[in-house]
Amino acid sequence: MEDDIWMRRSRSSWRRRRQQDGQTVGPDDGEALVRGMRVMCRGKARRCGREGGADGARLNKFYESWEDSPDIGFVMMKGSGRAFCAGGDVVGLRQLINEGKLDESKDFFRTLYSFIYVLGTYLKPHVAILDGVTMGGGGGVSIPGTFRVATDRTVFATPEVHIGFHPDAAASFYLSHLTGHVGEYLALTGEKLNGVDMLALGLATHYSISEHLDLVDERLAKLVTDDPSVIDSSLAQYGDLVYPDKTSIVHRLAVIDKCFSHETVEEIVDALESEAAQLNEEWCTLALKRLKEASPLALKVSLRSIREGRYQTLDECLVREYRMSINGISKPFYHDFCEGVRARLVDKDLAPKWDPPALEFVSEDMVDSYFAPLGEFEPELKLPTEQREAFI
Repeated sequence: MEDDIWMRRSRSSWRRRRQQDGQTVGPDDGEALVRGMRVMCRGKARRCGREGGADGARLNKFYESWEDSPDIGFVMMKGSGRAFCAGGDVVGLRQLINEGKLDESKDFFRTLYSFIYVLGTYLKPHVAILDGVTMGGGGGVSIPGTFRVATDRTVFATPEVHIGFHPDAAASFYLSHLTGHVGEYLALTGEKLNGVDMLALGLATHYSISEHLDLVDERLAKLVTDDPSVIDSSLAQYGDLVYPDKTSIVHRLAVIDKCFSHETVEEIVDALESEAAQLNEEWCTLALKRLKEASPLALKVSLRSIREGRYQTLDECLVREYRMSINGISKPFYHDFCEGVRARLVDKDLAPKWDPPALEFVSEDMVDSYFAPLGEFEPELKLPTEQREAFI
């Protein structure tokens, strides 16, 4: 499931594609830029793992060069196949960790988070077409951008707690800025949202059914502009009017706020159990089930991450998430990540043996250590904050 990044020029020109290393890539510096050029990257086998760092660096290079070009009006990112972006290759990451190749794993996080910061500070409009699965890092490479178009095929989630990890790739930033305590709910349960829910919550800016995406492509391909308002109007022109159905999360905001506003995960669980007893609703039962299936350590870490993100800038969230991610794949915390990936994606027995095994065994010191600064010889994430200032 490869992603297509369509680069739109602000002037008409000829179309050209160039093959390099088996992939479609952009022209070399100084060559003519192409209207409708497509760059393929982050294919299913290359989402992360052994080559993910190189892909992140390639994205950074392309986006920065396009930003500097007077010929490019805006950039559009879309997916091919059934997904926009299903996240990183966590199976590959697990293998690298088990092989002791942490440097390659760190390179993936560093380049991904750096690209997300570039996207969040991009000077030109950015359009992401979220047609299909948009999970984990897929949210990170789209939501910080200018426009996000959800469809009837969109499936969004941040399910990291179920593989013993924390919602990362800027998730602690954009989830924490959702209405009320929906961010905590999504982070701790990994609940899936459809495109209508994404639009209602503000995670998406526009909605179009998949059958209309060709019209959206055609319309955007004709634009000669870098004006966000013109792009916004064009996306709205082919948008579809939709309303959340009766099962939508938007009808549960009050009970979500009531339960997920509590200070600790234990209190959240207690509140849900109380609501389940009173309301006898399947939603409460399913939310409890998801919480009890997740890594206890990941739950406490993720709750704190969302709460801190509410008062941090994009760059501060990314720097903290990088620190958390490096700690999370290193001793003594890497067990839950490796075990969660094994149980969900390798052996698929859905029976992870978490360590600690229950919430009452997760101490405050453990959580503090997850957020601790990296060691003397381990550099923190450096972002070009002096050169690039976030707009969000």
